[in-house]
Parts: sequence; C-alpha cells; structure tokens
Amino acid sequence: MFLSSIGAGADVIGAFSSYSESGLTLARVAMAQRDLYWLLTETGGVQAEPAGGLYYRTAARAELPVTGDWVAARVVGEGQAIVEAVLPRRSCLSRRAAGRREDEQVLAANVDTVFLVCGLDGDFNPRRLERYLALAEGSGAQAVVVLNKADVCGALDERVAETAAVARRAEIVTASTVAAGGLGGVRRFVGGGRTVALLGSSGVGKSSIANGLLGEARLATNEVRVSDSRGRHTTVRRELIALPGGGALIDTPGMRELQLWAGAESVDAVFDEITAIAERCRFRDCTHAGEPGCAVAEAVERGEVDEARWASFQKLRAEAAWHETQVDPLAALERKRKWKAIHKQARAFQKGFR
Repeated sequence: MFLSSIGAGADVIGAFSSYSESGLTLARVAMAQRDLYWLLTETGGVQAEPAGGLYYRTAARAELPVTGDWVAARVVGEGQAIVEAVLPRRSCLSRRAAGRREDEQVLAANVDTVFLVCGLDGDFNPRRLERYLALAEGSGAQAVVVLNKADVCGALDERVAETAAVARRAEIVTASTVAAGGLGGVRRFVGGGRTVALLGSSGVGKSSIANGLLGEARLATNEVRVSDSRGRHTTVRRELIALPGGGALIDTPGMRELQLWAGAESVDAVFDEITAIAERCRFRDCTHAGEPGCAVAEAVERGEVDEARWASFQKLRAEAAWHETQVDPLAALERKRKWKAIHKQARAFQKGFR
C-alpha cells in the first residue's frame, strides 16, 4: 500500500514480477550518495549498496541507481540490503556532468512532473529558463514553470507574459510560500501516486515550496543575498520524500551550471515558433547560418523573432549538436557529409546569379 502511494503502479509491479519470484524486494531509491543508497520498502527504510553483478552488467554510471529509481533489492540483514537490479525508467532528468568528458549525470528518475522554479526577484532569467525547458523536454516528464515569490513581485502580469513567450507549451503557475493559499497552483499537480521534482537555481525557493507541500519545515532554507537575489547551496543532495496526501517529491540542489544532455529535437521543441518559420527555408536542412532563402534570417531581420531568443536558440542548438557528435560519432560523420553536400549546392546556386 505504501509503495503504491508513491508511484508503484501496474508498470512497476509488472517489471518487478520476475524478480519477486527470486525472493527479492521491491524498493524505491530515496537517496543516492556515491555507492550508498537509502531505499523505501513496503515495511520501512533500509540502507543498501549495489551488488557486484550490477556493476558488471552496467555499461555506464548513469545506469546505476539514482534518486527516484525503482529497484529489486535483496534484504541481507536488519536495515541492510543489496541492490540487484534497476527497473526500467519511464522518465529521466539528465544533464551533462561537469568536466571535459561527455558523461551523463542523472538528476532524478521516474518523475511525472518537473517544476521548473524561477524566483520573481532579481534573479529572474528567461534565458536560463529556456535551458531548463530543453532539459525537461527530453526527459519524458511534464514540465510546469513555477514563478515563485509572487508576493514580492510588483509587475506580476508582465513577468507572466514574459515567461509565456518562453515557456510556450509548458503550463505556468505563480506561487508564494508566505501568502495564504500561495501554493494552490502547485498542489494541483501532486498526489495520486505522482512524483514531482523541483529544479532551479539556488535561492529560488525550492526547499520552501517542498516544506509547504509537506506541511512542516523539514528541509533547511536560507535567505538570499539582497544584492543579486542569489542563494547558497542549502540543499546538498537529491532526496525523495513521501507526501502526506500521497505521491512523492524530489528536492534537488540548486544548479549554477546546467550543461545540456539533450538532442536538437529537444531544443527545437522549446523554440517551436522558430522551427515553424524554419519550415519555410529554401533548403530543408538549412542551418540558418547564411544560406540563401533562409526564412529564419529574414524573420529576424524583419523583427518577427526576438533577437535575444534567437541568440539563445543558436547557442543551445550548437550545444546540442556538439553533444550529439560526442555521443554518436558515426551519426556526426554522416551529418558532416550531408552538410558538406548542402554547402556545395548552396555555393553552386549563388554562382548562378553572378
């Protein structure tokens, strides 16, 4: 009953059935710190570590258990268990790990709704929101933009309109953790066995929202700097917490750097008004970088596309393209050959008008 209240639906039970026959226990990862985990089971919490066989079968570190994963565990003592397998993920929030290598860092798994939290103070940043939206687009989770600290915003309607121009298809809700009923919009997405995750930079109020949903000051919070509304890293780990009315919440540390782990399709979906214009380009695979008959370049010149948004699209598209070349070099080589042929055709076309 407890596990069903935090998301163990028919898909999870079905995926676990073969492990159940082997005497394993269904559990959900509440915290993951290196190779130590805190698991939630039907009868309580247990500390666990990965089985040696799990390491052997795992091709990449991103496939090891993370917060939100459903796992098959073998209980080996009072409060102790060994994780034998990770069940298939229905969604996965990932970013590019820090460092020079192209490695995936999974932030949370099996999330139904991801709250992209923005503070309505001096740290409000539409360009940063676009990056978060691209991350959410490729995750399989529903994205909801939460404009927090509505109580301190003197131009709420303008901020909502500015956000709507960026969020496009994602729903927008305003929130306040100090005003009565200030989390009403957020509460519509929790409960019913659903798992929600909070993403955003430090100081936007993620832990305060979590405490409001939990009904208690369970997570530590800190004041932001007055000068720039930036916060310190109060939350230091990703933690899954069962909500009082059912469902689960994953709070995450604030991210000062968010490098994409997403393909061009995710970026295109976030900038759908630009990709719609791109369909009118003369060349089907136009790069919008000087080709003749580029509808996007013409729209930018006429002022139909916001220049800041256009610059952001180019930056994220280039980052996504680089990611794709590192993850799939063979596909990158094929794209290089394709663009070489396109540019050759474009030069031949231009010579025809000289």
